[in-house]
Amino acid sequence: MSEHYSTNSPASAPSTKDLKRVLGFGDLMGAAVGQIIGAGIMSLMGIAIAMTGRSAMISFIIAAVLILINTLPSVIVTGTVRMRGGMYTQAALLGTTTFGGVVMFLSFFGNLSLAMYALSFADYFFRFIPGVPTRLVAIVVFTGFWLLNMFGIDKMAKVQNVIVVIMCVALALFAAFGAGKVQPGFFAEGFMTNGILGILQAAALLTFATGGAMIIVNLSGEAKNPVRDVPMAMIASTVLVAVLYAFLASVAAGVLPVEDVAGKPLTQVAETVLPAPLFVFFIVGGAMFALASTLNSQFASGTKPMLQGSVDGWLPQKLAYIHPRFRTPMIWLTIFYGLGLIPIITGLDIGEVANMVLIINQIMMLVLNILLIRLPKAVPEMWDKSKYRISVSALAFIAVVSVLCGGVTIVLLISSSTPFLMAGNGVMLAFSFFYCYFRSKSGKVKMEVSYEAQ
Repeated sequence: MSEHYSTNSPASAPSTKDLKRVLGFGDLMGAAVGQIIGAGIMSLMGIAIAMTGRSAMISFIIAAVLILINTLPSVIVTGTVRMRGGMYTQAALLGTTTFGGVVMFLSFFGNLSLAMYALSFADYFFRFIPGVPTRLVAIVVFTGFWLLNMFGIDKMAKVQNVIVVIMCVALALFAAFGAGKVQPGFFAEGFMTNGILGILQAAALLTFATGGAMIIVNLSGEAKNPVRDVPMAMIASTVLVAVLYAFLASVAAGVLPVEDVAGKPLTQVAETVLPAPLFVFFIVGGAMFALASTLNSQFASGTKPMLQGSVDGWLPQKLAYIHPRFRTPMIWLTIFYGLGLIPIITGLDIGEVANMVLIINQIMMLVLNILLIRLPKAVPEMWDKSKYRISVSALAFIAVVSVLCGGVTIVLLISSSTPFLMAGNGVMLAFSFFYCYFRSKSGKVKMEVSYEAQ
């Protein structure tokens, strides 16, 4: 057992052991695919085409490879132990008590973007029914997914699976209808417009469009068989979406001249290749459902590190209440809901606040990947039984390669950041560190063992 954890928690104390373990492989795939496919792909596609022309399809594949390399450490860890607090548990298990607390707070800051999905959904809705108050639509959508998650992770998963299927059908229809309209000479004109460097730069950008599957690490506590299903769902969802994106890119860049679609949203090409009824379906089932699926999965997964952190004493334990029937963290779901309502009602732009944590989240992942080498010593018995068990040298190699990939991403983020964003990163990191350092020294943090073999 890790030295950070206490074994004397009272039986009556709240625990993430009380979460409902009902998520199968398909449910985890639904959550992962829904998180990866966001409305950002609608705008990023045009930007990628502007950077590399019709070779954007290659950039998507390279981006997926980079994401998979960066995900490998989490694949190995989640394939070895169930982590009921998700990445927070991983940080505390492999790192230090303070680092675990810091990851918990950074996870919280990273979920401040919840309201943006509801607001963007409302913007698309406004295009079909002009005059409808967008804030009202955003509140209704936001409230709907909050209530859905309040009534159980199984209910959330069923709705998520339906949304994801419709979303994938909408995107597949775009690819199918557009494939026959791709102009001859696809590889002759407008291909590799900025050479190899353009392909690589576009791939670096598109890691934001192909990443997101790691969010299901936070759902380990509610999975039926997380050691088997979570790592496979992370890999399969990333590959599936990357292949889908490559087909979308071929159509988006191949139907019209490159100069006509470079920097333009994907919806412009969709309007060209799809009949009017299917174009409406594409906007609703593709763009709007992409936002809905991300909102739904983030509500479900974002609360788990905060829940386990409250159990462990980083925050008042009363916040760790789990409803006895629905087995949901109702207080934390409501806290997330309340925070999301503030910008929706007031019009406050929290986009910059949400973006502030991008760099420190990448640094956090880089540190977690380095800590992979401590896994055999942290859980020796579980490691010996893990189907991902490899030699120490191979484990170190994976850690180093994933860190290098993460380091490239961090450099790219820093190079495009403003002084305001950099300062915001510093403030949030400093707050998280100093609060957690002094809280851990106060004796109020008593870490529950939130990892197990299955």
